[in-house]
Amino acid sequence: MGNGFQFIDIIFFAMIAIFLILRLRGALGKRDGNEGSGFQDLFKQDPAEGETAQENEENNIVNLSQRNIKADVSENFRTDDNETDKPVNEMQDDSPLAAGYAQLRHNDSNFDDEDFTVGARVAFEMILKAYSSADVDGLKDLLSNEVYGNFAKAIQDREQAGHVMEDTLVGIMKSEIVEAYMEDRNAHVTVKFVSEQVNAIRDENGDVVEGEPNTVLTVTDFWTFARDTKNTDPNWFLVATRSLD
Repeated sequence: MGNGFQFIDIIFFAMIAIFLILRLRGALGKRDGNEGSGFQDLFKQDPAEGETAQENEENNIVNLSQRNIKADVSENFRTDDNETDKPVNEMQDDSPLAAGYAQLRHNDSNFDDEDFTVGARVAFEMILKAYSSADVDGLKDLLSNEVYGNFAKAIQDREQAGHVMEDTLVGIMKSEIVEAYMEDRNAHVTVKFVSEQVNAIRDENGDVVEGEPNTVLTVTDFWTFARDTKNTDPNWFLVATRSLD
């Protein structure tokens, strides 16, 4: 009798696992057989190849080890100390965000903002983990060429200095889309992440040279993802990041 109940429990949890896997696969695009293998392929395609390296370098430089850099925040976002950052315009039919959604869905009928946000959270965790652990191979298929170059250079500099980064993502407190727009054939979506993290950098002797290993920080990041809507590959990739203290 007891074994029967255990068997039913196993089936129940297996069904939950299958449901979560199917939802995750649909979060940032379905596979059509033309992609490589692995979850990293979600951000493989780069719609910005026509842009110059200088343009991307100016827009996409990132230093995740320094959290005191002020972000260049758009006027469309509130930055008052007494309230949570959010779009000034509510989601009315004539709001910029609603208009952006309409543009995206006109070019990609499969776009779903809720599913996208779920997938973006997963990508956020994966990229932070890969960056802190110096996993350049894990980053390569998640980022645009320019952003990957910036991340790889920061990792190289860190290793040459003999430093080790400790970046623990305690949890994501909030994630929401704050901007969506089309640029020629390329869809762009910016997601605001509010997360709790523990950040520290140690030297070769294990001494802390930056950050606080015993302090949980609340970090606000704005990450922009993009994809070529004319490409049959539905995967998105990270094209720009900003941090806000």
